[in-house]
Amino acid sequence: MCGVLGLVSHQPVNQSLYDGLQMLQHRGQDAAGIVTAAGNMFHMHKGKGMVRDVFRTRNMRDLVGNAGIAHVRYPTAGNAGSSAEAQPFYVSSPFGIVLAHNGNLTNTEELYANVCHKHLRHINTRSDSEVLLNVFAHELRKEISNSGSVNLSVDNIFNAVTQLHKQVRGAYGVVALIAGYGMVAFRDPFGIRPLSLGKHIDENGKKSYAVASESVAFNSLEFDLERDIAPGEAVFVTFDGQFFSRQCAESPKLSPCLFEYVYFARPDSVIDGVSVYQSRVNMGVSLAEKVKQELPVDDIDVVMPIPDTSRPSAMELAHHLGKPYREGLIKNRYIGRTFIMPGQATRKKSVRQKLSPMESEFKGKSVLLVDDSIVRGTTSREIVEMVRSAGARKVYIASAAPEVRFPNVYGIDMPTREELIANGRTAVQVAEEIGADGCVFQDLQELKRVVRVLNPAIESFDDSCFSGEYPTGDIDEAYLQRLSSGKSSSAAAQVQAGQMEHSIRISDSDEEE
Repeated sequence: MCGVLGLVSHQPVNQSLYDGLQMLQHRGQDAAGIVTAAGNMFHMHKGKGMVRDVFRTRNMRDLVGNAGIAHVRYPTAGNAGSSAEAQPFYVSSPFGIVLAHNGNLTNTEELYANVCHKHLRHINTRSDSEVLLNVFAHELRKEISNSGSVNLSVDNIFNAVTQLHKQVRGAYGVVALIAGYGMVAFRDPFGIRPLSLGKHIDENGKKSYAVASESVAFNSLEFDLERDIAPGEAVFVTFDGQFFSRQCAESPKLSPCLFEYVYFARPDSVIDGVSVYQSRVNMGVSLAEKVKQELPVDDIDVVMPIPDTSRPSAMELAHHLGKPYREGLIKNRYIGRTFIMPGQATRKKSVRQKLSPMESEFKGKSVLLVDDSIVRGTTSREIVEMVRSAGARKVYIASAAPEVRFPNVYGIDMPTREELIANGRTAVQVAEEIGADGCVFQDLQELKRVVRVLNPAIESFDDSCFSGEYPTGDIDEAYLQRLSSGKSSSAAAQVQAGQMEHSIRISDSDEEE
């Protein structure tokens, strides 16, 4: 679940890309990268870590040019520990292309075979994003060859995206630069991953354009949200500011990811015409009705959020239950988002570092904790233990999202059923597993209703992690089994690598002594 950003302006864009990328930091904390374009030259800097750690003044000075793209990485596919997989990626032919990708492809192996063995292109990493870049580059080269021209036309670009849509499966929101020409952005035919278009008009009437995973990136850049890029649509902005767009998919259908509204997106973003904040407020209203049906409301003394994402839902839930709302868990803002940290060991270790309970708010009280979702249950179990240790008499927990029972294959790091605490368990059993006195989950149909009421034009959602129904139509039991096996092998390799690194450190320490 990465974040992408692209800008074409009449002014240098390096500072704007940096500022916008910080607004998207919540979408990925593993790596960051920026590429700018000046004439036919690309200037790149990328590396592992947070935006503020990857870029220094000396790096920013080298990022010259009035156009650029940027990326923050959240590892889902490939080698999460490799700095080589930081984006954007680059290929030299045709023309020179850099690309950044948010999402996850579901037919990467097939595409890889075509790219490497049929098209004789070299893939340097295990990232599906690099494969996607090479598919796009190959289709552009075919367009140039077929046209008989050495120059690239707008039709060539859109035709290449059309051919890409026919081959690629999965979720993708893409921004790319073509050296000497401009910026292209496109979205998968189901619109699973978000992609927004922004525009700025200066005092001289000159237009600048921006594309971002979330509209919140535009706020600090003084860009206005124009609209969302439609599923299957591609836009192209020349380096001198000319704007073009075309629908490039045969049968596009808007099916945005429900988890964006539940957890990933910032509350001050608007995605596909839906205010993320208002959707979370609405979730609280609906969840309050479910709590009334399934928990002893008279026994609840206070409602508290598990910060930060669940706060709008918790406040509205407390209001509708007529219960006091309190902040009992204080968040250390210098610890990253637990759910998107790679590796279960890292995730579990960070919970107690991230949250600290105030005993005065818990002692002797029956508490209803509200979370945005319960996925693996690691965080919930740790929090329930902390709250009890702080003196809570009883601990109930309510999830603004339904039970996560199925793998997500479109860019969220919960790929195996074995990792999901609600898989094969009832709400009562989940409560037992996490040590709570009771547990309530949002109804799936209610969740879809409260989001859709804010934009009735949304006909369907990607709710696959809740329902097991995958909108791309290419996910079967065999695919999920391969995914589970691959994840297990990868986890074992990471554990072995960690043990080897630990042994090396001990040896080094012994030598120093």
